[in-house]
Amino acid sequence: MSLAARPRRSALYMPASNPRAVEKARGLDCDVVILDLEDAVLPDAKAAAREAAVAAVRAGGFGRREVVVRVNALDTPWGEADLAAIAAAGPDAVLVPKVRGSEDVAAYDRALAAAPAGTALWVMIETGLAILRLEAIAASAQVTRLTAFVMGVNDLAKETGARQSPGREPFWAPLSLAVIAARAHGLAILDGVHNEIDDLVALETVCRQGVDFGFDGKTLIHPSHLEICNRVFTPAAAEVAWARAVIAAFAAPENQGKGALRVEGRLAELLHRDQAVKLTAVADAVGGSPA
Repeated sequence: MSLAARPRRSALYMPASNPRAVEKARGLDCDVVILDLEDAVLPDAKAAAREAAVAAVRAGGFGRREVVVRVNALDTPWGEADLAAIAAAGPDAVLVPKVRGSEDVAAYDRALAAAPAGTALWVMIETGLAILRLEAIAASAQVTRLTAFVMGVNDLAKETGARQSPGREPFWAPLSLAVIAARAHGLAILDGVHNEIDDLVALETVCRQGVDFGFDGKTLIHPSHLEICNRVFTPAAAEVAWARAVIAAFAAPENQGKGALRVEGRLAELLHRDQAVKLTAVADAVGGSPA
């Protein structure tokens, strides 16, 4: 499966300092496990958490799940050691916090020089400067390991003073612009976490909003959010059926060389075919679609 088509409906943060949580993650129905060395770990537990994350990555056992480690920033006392140790362990990706521009992406890429070729770089989009420099950051993918954006709405709210309203209206612009920049440079992009652990109705609302914005999935802080997130970000059966019809129509011999077709009463252009290929790949990978 191509990296672009890999399902990332749900990405669950787990504190690497908690061995029970890490072991539990191996059996949870999430597409991505993010072993966290940053926000979820107290300063005096950082070194032990790093060792635990390395051990977990090397031990494996996560099955189909993508394994990502969120490290501490390079300008912290733990960042350099985190990056060296995690690069040697070789997870699917390393998630780095608080990037401010393309120069930060380049610095993290250099720090991962010893990592296996298959270890990608993911960056948190959670600073005001990152929002103002989205296109340059995304363009770094051409010359670095960068393959994904992860939104950090909590940090954006803290930095800007914007209120996290139920509809997230203050963040519509940065969320939309981040998706546009990511897509312009072929990156995956995940929405930020939902803070209200027990408010599952609100969770479903923001998940549906994330689908509307164009996110591939959502980062999560609690396993109870997985079912809703997976269901909402799984392509609907009707969407998958139309996508398969579009692919079949463009593959028909009589339609070779055509740039636009009528498929089941709707206009289908080559761009729709490309979207259909990605959508069906995700649907096939997750084994079905909700009605």
